[in-house]
Parts: sequence; structure tokens; C-alpha cells
Amino acid sequence: MPEGLPIPTSAAATVESLSARLGCLMNRPRHGGSLLDAPSTLCSEMYQLEPIEDLITPALIVAFEGWVNAGNVGTEASDHIVAGGDTVATFDPDALFDYRSNRPVIDFVDGRLQSVDWPQLSLRRARYERRDILVLSGNEPDWQWKALGRSVAELASRLGVVEVVSLGGVPAATPHTYPTPLLTTASRPDLIDQGEQLPGGLLRVPGAAVNIVELALTDSGIPAVGFWAQVPHYVAGPYYAGAVALIDRVARHLGISVELGELVDRVAEQRQQLDATISAQPDSQAYLERLEGMAAAQGEIPSADDIAAQVERFLQDAAEGDGLFGPEV
Repeated sequence: MPEGLPIPTSAAATVESLSARLGCLMNRPRHGGSLLDAPSTLCSEMYQLEPIEDLITPALIVAFEGWVNAGNVGTEASDHIVAGGDTVATFDPDALFDYRSNRPVIDFVDGRLQSVDWPQLSLRRARYERRDILVLSGNEPDWQWKALGRSVAELASRLGVVEVVSLGGVPAATPHTYPTPLLTTASRPDLIDQGEQLPGGLLRVPGAAVNIVELALTDSGIPAVGFWAQVPHYVAGPYYAGAVALIDRVARHLGISVELGELVDRVAEQRQQLDATISAQPDSQAYLERLEGMAAAQGEIPSADDIAAQVERFLQDAAEGDGLFGPEV
């Protein structure tokens, strides 16, 4: 907000302020314009960019917590890739989050209110070999997705981003005993490697903020691909094998080398826990064997209808509070 203007206190003033911000955002230059030399606009008010040195062929990875992040695979992978990196931009939580659904965490020390940890959305940078990797991650915003997309596109243009990778996970009827299948999406056919697994036909599912951000980036002229891990829908919590599969695929796509470190141990430990839990339940073991038989016999790429049906089943189970094996594994 321009200096000297009072902060809106009424609902009408808040709506007016947001309308002005969105109206300004609609007029942002497209990718390739002179945003670095352009005067500040309301679009920049959604984020604060820290001073940063020139980047080398930067790629942007986008992954949000919440929707289309089954097993936390997208955020686990992106956080690992950018571990130890610097924060180069932060986004205004007041503009993006409903604090009733994304509640801040309050710390009391000896009965005294000490601090507030707000939901966050930030951009971090890590240097790999001869290029920079930027990661936009955090809580999935509750509102202003289109404005966020335009702000990210502006920020990407200012930083010279040359390509985008979206990461996430979808629940699927796939066994944890098999390698994690990956689905690939792309803004152009030539970005898809031969042999990539693609959802065939029309795939219509509830959207996520990561999709809207990717669309804004591709509309601004930046090519994008997406890698989506198929996560066994009976696994509760982070699914480390899926995160490792995404890290490996991103590294090959971007031409970088990422050390897995302790993730290798986490994958092995989780595999042992899953095996032990399922083997102790005859019905669960029988179901797993059916999944393994389907995976071995299928071979072909799942159709869009199959993927959508799996997502719908996952949503129904989540709404009813039922796990596939009773309590989630």
C-alpha cells in the first residue's frame, strides 16, 4: 500500500483495496518485458524481494502443502533440493491466508504469549553446479490464487527464470513394494521425454494453487513441466520413496546432482514399517498382493478416468475417516 494511506478497517475498504491491487495486476508486462526497469506496482506488494546477485539459468520449482501433495512428496522433495538455501522472497500472509483454516501457531512461555508463527509462502535459492534452483513452497494459499499467479510470474521474470517444474503427489492404487510411478505434464509436447508416463485423454479433477501458478507462468512465456508421484493411498504421513522418486526425476530433468543423504535411511525404515504392519493383518496382506498383481500385469499408462476415480475414492475415504486397511498404515 502506498506510504501515508491508512490501513483499511472496514469490509468495504478492504474489498476496494483488493480490487485496486487486482486491477493493477491485470496490466503487468508479459515475460520478456522490462520489468527490472519498470516502476514498482501494486503487484509487488504481495511479495518482498531481498537483494540478490545475478542468477545463472535459474529454474523454479513450485510445490505447496495441502492439496495435490499426497504423502507430502512434493514439499519433501522441494525442501530437500533447496535445503540450506537462502530465502530471496517472502509473500504477505495477510493477502493469501484465511487464518481460520490456516491458523498461526502461538507459543506461550511460562504463561506469557511469546511468539506467533504465521503460515508462510517463500522463495528460496540454492546453487547447483552451474545453475541456480529456486523453490517456491509453503502452505497452499486460501485465496487470491490468480493474483498470486501473476505475482509469481512477475517475480520469475525479474529473476530471469528460464523453466518451471511443478511437483506433487496423487493418491493411487499402487503398492509400496513397487517403484513409485510418476505422471508427467508439460506446457509443450517437446518438453516431454520419450517414455514419460502421461495421463491419457481428458483429466478433470479439483484444481490446486500450484496449477494456477504454473498456468500464469506458462502464460507469461516460461515453459513448464510437472512431475506427480502416485502415492499408495493407504500410507499416512510423508511417503519418502515418492519424494526420492521426484528428486531423482527433477535432477535428471534439470541436469543437476542432488545428494539424498538421510532420505535413503528414511525410505528403508518406512518400507520395513509398512511391511511389518501389513504382514500382521491378513486382509491387508491379501489386498497388497492384489495391488502387486495389478501393477505387474498392467504395464500400460493409467487412463485419465482411472486417475480421477482414484482421487474421488481418496476424497470419499478422507471425508468418511476410513483408512484402506482400517487405521491408516
